[in-house]
Amino acid sequence: MQLTQISPAIPLTSLDGRYHEQTAALAEYLSEPALNRERITVETEWMILLSNGFEGNGNKPVLSGIQPLKKSEVNYLRAIADNFDADGIARHAAYEAKTHHDVKAVEYYIDDELDKAAEVFGSDTQLPGLKTLVHFACTSEDINNLANARCVKKAVTAVWLPKAQELIDSLTSKAKEYRDLPMLAMTHGQPATPTTLGKELQVFVHRLTRQLRHVRGQEYLGKLNGATGTFGAHVVACPDVDWFEISREFVTERMGLIWNPLTTQIESHDWQAELYSSISHFNRILHNLAVDVWLYISRGIFTQVPVKGATGSSTMPHKVNPIRFENAEANLELSCSLLDTLSNTLIESRWQRDLTDSTTQRNVGAALGYAVLALDNLSGGLQCIHPNFDAMTRELDDNWEVLGEPIQTAMRAQEFAGHKGMEQPYEKVKELMRGKRISRSDVESFIDSLDFDDETAARLKALTPETYTGLASQLVDFDLQ
Repeated sequence: MQLTQISPAIPLTSLDGRYHEQTAALAEYLSEPALNRERITVETEWMILLSNGFEGNGNKPVLSGIQPLKKSEVNYLRAIADNFDADGIARHAAYEAKTHHDVKAVEYYIDDELDKAAEVFGSDTQLPGLKTLVHFACTSEDINNLANARCVKKAVTAVWLPKAQELIDSLTSKAKEYRDLPMLAMTHGQPATPTTLGKELQVFVHRLTRQLRHVRGQEYLGKLNGATGTFGAHVVACPDVDWFEISREFVTERMGLIWNPLTTQIESHDWQAELYSSISHFNRILHNLAVDVWLYISRGIFTQVPVKGATGSSTMPHKVNPIRFENAEANLELSCSLLDTLSNTLIESRWQRDLTDSTTQRNVGAALGYAVLALDNLSGGLQCIHPNFDAMTRELDDNWEVLGEPIQTAMRAQEFAGHKGMEQPYEKVKELMRGKRISRSDVESFIDSLDFDDETAARLKALTPETYTGLASQLVDFDLQ
């Protein structure tokens, strides 16, 4: 039995197969049928604007000889996209098989729906006679750039952003919960000045929030200006129409995008490069988080909650593998690779047009799909870990040498205050502590051997690796929204 003979067809990629449940929401906006539905919306809304005008032109038809559409006829046109179902998808595909042109297939699909209008409104309706208005003065990219922008905007707004915010909210909650929990820091993999677990998580909250702000503020651009961006056909057909005003109205008010008046045949895609770069940067911060948490688990800082019935290893029954974080790493790398390729490819086009952007943009769904999958893995992973308090306390108590920093810094201050024997503080502490295991008594003896004032000596003696966390707890409270 060949797998290609099985029906329904077996998905080629894991996003539509193994991980379908986690990524299915994106199909509503970034699948081929979703794109065609938006193309239908662009085409029919363009017909409505040309027929009924807008407030700026007194709600008069843009083209002479057209009667304004009735409200019921406007609703009928808008319903063509709303009712684009499985049968509609198949009918469009049949047209595309003949035309070998996806946008032309959309045009013929709308023509069919206009013919059916007489069955709804009777023979008096003008809709069947408006076929010539479909795709009026448009090049395919007038339709495609607007449809793609609307698809991407909806996918980011409805799917990616909520999941990204959910992860940040989860991290924020954990940062606040563990704001005062002391933890040995590691710089270059070596014991360093202690911090708190909450503060370290808040660092990621801060970084991710900044990137999310870029995504939320992203402009989504669109154009409608003809075959090479000159409004050439528009002006020849209707020289008395203010096509700048019409184009701006359509793109901004009807399509909900930012109007781009200066383009070649294609909208230049710079906004897409900006957006994908921001999401890719967000991904890389998440990758850093996934790696750090993985290392914390390996070190014993975090303990994983076993999933009942789950197998960690096929041969070692004791294992609880950090697979959520490993899966997140891999999917973030795949997402970044695609997003980076999109950013690099889409901003270039040979002279006024080539088709490299057409096939490239069909991979936006995959790029965001891997990102969404990673977000789900990270969110699930964070819910299944908790701090190992005993291990964290043990680490701190085993590394009294980290108090060398505050002692030598206090010595510098004492030297300025006129206390004797405080010169070369760094060198003296280095001789005592570097490469050695130091106990509390060693630290106290060293402090007693120096001419600290009583208050400073008492403050240093009261210090432990567990209490030497500076203002870490307060940093968690910074308002970074």
